[in-house]
Amino acid sequence: MQTPGSPEPKPRRQWLWRGLLTLVALYGLLLIPEPSPPRPQGAGKQAFLWNRDKLWTELESRFRAARSLNDAERANSFSQALDQFHRALDPVADINLPPTSPAFDELETRLFELSPSAAAAPERLPDFLSATARLRQRVKWQSERWPMESTEARQRLYRLLYGSRAAVEEVLLQARESTNALELNHSYDHPGTPGVVVHGVKLHSGDILVSRGGAATSALIARGNDFPGNFSHIALVHVDETTHQTSVIESHIESGVGVRPIEDYLADTKLRILVLRFRGNLPQLVTDPLLPHEAASMALSNALARHIPYDFAMDHADPDKQFCSEVAAAAYHPLGLTLWMNLSHLSTPGVTSWLAALGVRNFESQEPSDLEYDPQLRIVAEWRDPQTLFQDHMDNAVVDAMLEGAERGDKLSYNLWLLPAVRLAKSWSVVLNCIGKVGPIPEGMSATTALRVKRLTADHATIKSSVREQADTFQSQQGYAPPYWELLRMARKAPAL
Repeated sequence: MQTPGSPEPKPRRQWLWRGLLTLVALYGLLLIPEPSPPRPQGAGKQAFLWNRDKLWTELESRFRAARSLNDAERANSFSQALDQFHRALDPVADINLPPTSPAFDELETRLFELSPSAAAAPERLPDFLSATARLRQRVKWQSERWPMESTEARQRLYRLLYGSRAAVEEVLLQARESTNALELNHSYDHPGTPGVVVHGVKLHSGDILVSRGGAATSALIARGNDFPGNFSHIALVHVDETTHQTSVIESHIESGVGVRPIEDYLADTKLRILVLRFRGNLPQLVTDPLLPHEAASMALSNALARHIPYDFAMDHADPDKQFCSEVAAAAYHPLGLTLWMNLSHLSTPGVTSWLAALGVRNFESQEPSDLEYDPQLRIVAEWRDPQTLFQDHMDNAVVDAMLEGAERGDKLSYNLWLLPAVRLAKSWSVVLNCIGKVGPIPEGMSATTALRVKRLTADHATIKSSVREQADTFQSQQGYAPPYWELLRMARKAPAL
């Protein structure tokens, strides 16, 4: 028997040491980093650049000048600018024009010149929104005849559709008008397909919901594109023809393709939601008006019949895995409609290296933001309000500044010392995935990628906090919300990480 104060038996101490050494060895093994992803081969295209910083500064100066006018002067200034805009818009409706037509250059100029007057005259907001809606409709009509594989067509659509969106949002933010559901057009109805009214908007089975989440990765998806955009997620609407139960079919990073009620979809954090619908005069829909409902029903059946993992590689040609855009594209393709008539391109070294570090392997794919420019689709409605809109703009500005750093060589790094713990969490996730449950690390995502996402989120939050403080100071000193180009300058000035 061991007496009090006598040394601990050697066998017990040996087991303790062996256990400790085993843990250290296991930690060391789990600490071995994954091989670096292969050097990404981007799409090899030329990324779009506005290169109009001088114009943005001039527009802000015009806005400040317009704010100093009295009510009558502001009303007169807006009316004159609106008249010039309409004179530029009228020729676009009269004849078919090629994307290189100077008429579109004139229209773009008049749009931007109208915006400062509209921002200073919030009482004229309905007139401004009506004018920009007409622009979008006519440009979309013109694009039906354009060769979408051409650079000229793609850039023209982006300049006018993204440009008009940016102008509208700057005006909305200055007007501080609450616009929960902005109905853009009531004429794109599909009376043959089941429909239901949701928050004042008539949704039809087969409609496509394009949205933007509030995560840093959502902002990266939206901005990491040769044509930076505002959306990060695609979903498909299904309305039951008998019960009118409305479901959303979508693919999530955490769980792959799934189905949930429209109420649950809307309850998630979304900074904006756009409703897109195929135009009814497409030959396929003239022949079969129920085609959108058939596509949605097919997508619903596939989602309920089998588990479809999320496709981190963004390989739109792989049916066994699907990222969000593939859900809609795969539903319509067997019925003769090809979404993303021209694939999205991701070309710059910074964007491709960061996305490759997060698992992306295909840089000609189907980016959510680009679907807005598809000539086959029409914008039906968009939900947005100033509070979430400003959050969206801050997120974009932060990511744009971070991607500028990526182009200078900044890497998407991670905390190596956390790798063993996260690998254990990944192992537990694999077990849960095998029994149909969701683990802490998404199926298909490596531990290293999870740590990179964590680092991206933390860095984004740090810069955004600085931008928010600078924006509050700007608003207090200038008396108006900082426009996007000011937010970008603030993000560039944020303390180094």
